[in-house]
Amino acid sequence: EVQLVESGGGLVQPGGSLRLSCVASGFTFSSYAMTWVRQAPGKALEWVSSITNEGYTYYANSVTGRFTISRDNAESTLYLQLNSLKTEDTAMYYCAKPRLPRVMVITPRRDDYDVWGQGTQVTVSS
Repeated sequence: EVQLVESGGGLVQPGGSLRLSCVASGFTFSSYAMTWVRQAPGKALEWVSSITNEGYTYYANSVTGRFTISRDNAESTLYLQLNSLKTEDTAMYYCAKPRLPRVMVITPRRDDYDVWGQGTQVTVSS
């Protein structure tokens, strides 16, 4: 079974940090670009960051300089380091796998990915 399982979310004060993880199973993780998408309460899905299977990284303007995406292919794990968190970063964070290997997908559209994790909640509040 192809599966993505996120963890690492929580409640943090503004300016704080969190590290999200997404453990993949059931497919050749190292062959796929991977993406983080978030959804704030009452808002649409928002693309956050993507990383190619070779390790090239891409970020939304809203998180550039504060978030860092990375991957450990040996552990089939995707990471998102969140620093300098703001209240507007409050959202459910999802990792997502595209349908095809070695294809970068930089959209928030649910149908552009064939597997999503269950999400991990990040709440930034004082």
